[in-house]
Amino acid sequence: MSVGVAIVGCGTISHEYLRNLTTFPDVRVLVCADLDTERAKAVAGQYGVPTAGEPELALRHPDVELVVNLTIPAAHVEVSAAAIALGKHVYSEKPLALDPDSGARLLAAAAEAGVRVGAAPDTFLGAGLQSAIRFIGQGGIGDPRTALTLLQGPGPQRWHPSPEFLFQQGAGPLFDLGPYYLTALAAVFGPVTRVAATAGQAFGTRVIGSGPRAGTEFAVEVPTHVSCLMEYRGGQSATSIFSFDSPLSRQGFLEITGTEATLSVPDPNRFDGPLSLRRAGDDDWTPVETRGASVGRGMGVLDLARAIRTGTPHRADAAAALHVVEVMAAVAQSAERGEFVTVHGEFPTPAPLPEDWDPRERTL
Repeated sequence: MSVGVAIVGCGTISHEYLRNLTTFPDVRVLVCADLDTERAKAVAGQYGVPTAGEPELALRHPDVELVVNLTIPAAHVEVSAAAIALGKHVYSEKPLALDPDSGARLLAAAAEAGVRVGAAPDTFLGAGLQSAIRFIGQGGIGDPRTALTLLQGPGPQRWHPSPEFLFQQGAGPLFDLGPYYLTALAAVFGPVTRVAATAGQAFGTRVIGSGPRAGTEFAVEVPTHVSCLMEYRGGQSATSIFSFDSPLSRQGFLEITGTEATLSVPDPNRFDGPLSLRRAGDDDWTPVETRGASVGRGMGVLDLARAIRTGTPHRADAAAALHVVEVMAAVAQSAERGEFVTVHGEFPTPAPLPEDWDPRERTL
């Protein structure tokens, strides 16, 4: 039997989820909920969801087993904890929590209640990154040793009509976009053991560049350029830049180097994209075939729903998401203290999705 799902938080990102979740036979979206109940009703009507209203309605709906928490980051823990307290499974947008301690308490509450927690990003479940994970696991680059990621540009204030929240606590380039890169690396290398970082801020204020509030100046509260070095339990290392301070844009740059070759990996913020391989002495990159599903956001929700029914592990596990929060917090601490910071935490390395995994197949 399909799994009953509620959406809590009907902002922009909810459309990305609902476009897919309402087409997956193994889930039934029963409720759209938001503090703005009119917005919830409008979104529900757009996607044919039968019930809409305030969050409490979604949390207490008797047929809802899984709550998809798409609220603002500051509300993630509160909403997830309320769902867990009522015996619901939870899938949370990133970040799982704004700090490791609250994230750990949330997972402890879920364990006590006997419910599961999944978390975004689920982009690593797309064909691009899954093909990379399978290729590396099959020895395609030899022993994987290092990674380089670059995310840099002039900042989202140029195009976002209300960008202030992206420059406040819990956001910035590290906390807003870092989870995509750190989750992809975690799926390949496993847990981080220590980090070293520097951080800065090119401008104390930014100006909105588009929309009805164009020209409005606002304060920047967080670092807007972060450089970090991460060491992994298996001995691997990764170097990463997360920046809103660069006139030159480099989006989605991720390379993983092994003892035999370097693999250029698709943008971790996407579900698809090309893979290419380069060995020592090669004059150019060689394409590597990708296989799998790339329908977009909601793949992690579906994998969790199927896992609930089958009793198997789900892949977008909140333990990995908590570890990513721990890594980001350690990066921020390292930049502030000017020293290496140790990272603790464990998570199960997710098995790759089968190449023929079909989100639109009815399996339950």
